[in-house]
Amino acid sequence: MPDYRRRVVDSELDELLTGLPAIALEGPKGVGKTATAALRAGTQHRLDDPGIAAIMAADPSRATSGTAPVLIDEWQRIPTVWDFVRRAVDEDPSPGRFLMTGSAAPDGPPTHSGAGRIVRLRMRPLALCERGLVEPTVPLSELLAGRRPALGGRSDVDLEAYVDEIVASGLPGLRGLPARASRAALDGYLERVVDRDIPESGVELRRPATLRRWLTAYAAATATTTSWERIRAAATAGEEEKPARSTTIPYREALERIWILDPVEAWHPSRSRLRRLGSAPRHHLADPAFVARLLGVDRDALLRGEGERLSASDGVLLGALFESLVTLSVRVLAQAAEARTAHLRLHGGQREVDLIVERGDGAVLAIEVKLAATVDDTDVRHLRWLRDELGDRVLDTLVITTGPAAYRRQDGIGVVPLALLGP
Repeated sequence: MPDYRRRVVDSELDELLTGLPAIALEGPKGVGKTATAALRAGTQHRLDDPGIAAIMAADPSRATSGTAPVLIDEWQRIPTVWDFVRRAVDEDPSPGRFLMTGSAAPDGPPTHSGAGRIVRLRMRPLALCERGLVEPTVPLSELLAGRRPALGGRSDVDLEAYVDEIVASGLPGLRGLPARASRAALDGYLERVVDRDIPESGVELRRPATLRRWLTAYAAATATTTSWERIRAAATAGEEEKPARSTTIPYREALERIWILDPVEAWHPSRSRLRRLGSAPRHHLADPAFVARLLGVDRDALLRGEGERLSASDGVLLGALFESLVTLSVRVLAQAAEARTAHLRLHGGQREVDLIVERGDGAVLAIEVKLAATVDDTDVRHLRWLRDELGDRVLDTLVITTGPAAYRRQDGIGVVPLALLGP
């Protein structure tokens, strides 16, 4: 596959295949799961091919046959193959036997969860460092190691270039398309989500337009903790008969099953002096380009400060989309470092930290996002507060910007252009 660009998840996958018998690579359609898995497969069973799917439906045991690693692509189309893989692993737990890819979680689990036999690995759209703009100079893994390394490097990626990346999408198949073709492809992708992917996930859509409006309202809430009720109200503004909450909850669940929604959960540390922590998720779609298309804004509109928000207090849309691009990139890198990503918000919003990257031992890297090239004391006040509250448990603190250079402030807080952040 000569045009394949190696990704952060490739190293994760190669390492896991040396010790695990079966890996399920999961993520939204078009994210590159099949291409990544096919590079390693000895045998491929592609269940999106109707002929192959018919054979597998008649005899699911055939899914486990062939030269390892055996790739079962879009396994959720015939959920029973999950149990056949699990049984095959029980009989022979040798590493590197099976790769499974899925663009949707079935409506209801397989007969057995696969725990201990099949390990799930999330694949997201391309992080910024995977897009080949500049060579990253600040490894997130080093920051998580707690050594507070010196920061350096320069980037010529300016605000306009970041906006270009936001609207271009991190779906590999859309990279390099002319602007109009890219917009058309993204519109078609989102139409398919509503018209086909959601019905195929088991949700009965009586009014597809209502789901589209709900998804658009969710997009307008990007990078906020807006309540689900407020999103529902915004989606049905002006309608006398609003759909019941019980109608819209399945929308959300179905969109999460196909990994279109990718919210950041609130941070709830197991041991902490912090009190009054909020529990609402921070809303994000899988790709900030989806937000731009749902809200009907292009590159120039974003640079003019246009774009719908649910409230004026939510700030300009471009700031939210830059935060979403940062969040996508940090999650890809954090997963590779065996860390999880959350956000911190006290009830009432007196204190907020955009991203908390937590190691397995509970130590954290705290990150703020700023759509600007410069950072002042006001921008780091919440990072200083968290460092004072948690002490040595805070491994490092960072502000991610659109600026030209990475450096440390006199107070020790790092300032890093997003383009320079890597694995």
